[in-house]
Amino acid sequence: MNKQKILVTGAKGQLGTEMVKLLKDMEYEVYGYGRTELDITNFQQVKSVIDHIHPNVVIHAAAYTNVDAAESEPDQAFLVNAYGTRNVVVASEHIGAKFVYISTDYVFDGTANAPYNEFAFTSPISVYGKSKLAGEQFVRDLHSKFFIIRTSWVYGKHGNNFVKTMLKLAQEQKELFVVDDQIGCPTYAVDLASCIFQLIHTEKYGVYHISNSGHCSWYEFAKAIFEEANVNIVVNPCKTKDYPRPARRPPYSVLDHMALRLNGFQELRHWREALKEFIKVYGVKPCQH
Repeated sequence: MNKQKILVTGAKGQLGTEMVKLLKDMEYEVYGYGRTELDITNFQQVKSVIDHIHPNVVIHAAAYTNVDAAESEPDQAFLVNAYGTRNVVVASEHIGAKFVYISTDYVFDGTANAPYNEFAFTSPISVYGKSKLAGEQFVRDLHSKFFIIRTSWVYGKHGNNFVKTMLKLAQEQKELFVVDDQIGCPTYAVDLASCIFQLIHTEKYGVYHISNSGHCSWYEFAKAIFEEANVNIVVNPCKTKDYPRPARRPPYSVLDHMALRLNGFQELRHWREALKEFIKVYGVKPCQH
């Protein structure tokens, strides 16, 4: 039997990089495309690449992810996250490939007080969230074998993320202020990739919430990062309103992993355990002030 071919868009991003690495380690035939190799907003280019490779699975991790910039560039956010997704979806459906779309906790407004399951009402409050939800809608409308993966607070070895930012700031400052009124689930890109890997080997299609277990505020997350990295720094809690940003964030976006549970998949380990492993692997130099 021929090896399965898997195409990954956004292959240079945090999740894309881990996905490509994992699939190569598992000896799949992997085609990873970054922004410069594949312009997802160009339908003809997308169609010819996907027709030519004829992958069994397409993992669509490419996205416009600058949440604040999206507020002043809504056309660009929708071009990439909605119509770019449509292009990849249509080309994938045409050749009968399974399709994975990476979505976000930002499709929720954050007014709930219990974790959001996959059937919860969506109501995004930012342009970014709206554009990602529009992408979800194209996937539902135009594909017959899809996994929509909503995840949150992703960090890993590649790309920019909260963990790396905190560790960098700790090198430069003695004291930090971090918001304590936004609650969510940190997600380690390695764990996310490995869960997606399990899903694509099934036909249990649908929407899945995938994040590490447990939840915390950004403030608690920052404190945990410095504890695990053995960094001595003062972290103070503050409120979102003290640091206004262009895009509104959902104050509470904890994801319930109902679909994983009900479809017989293992939920991810606790976020703190994943963080500990990341810090160990990432090799942080403790800095003492």
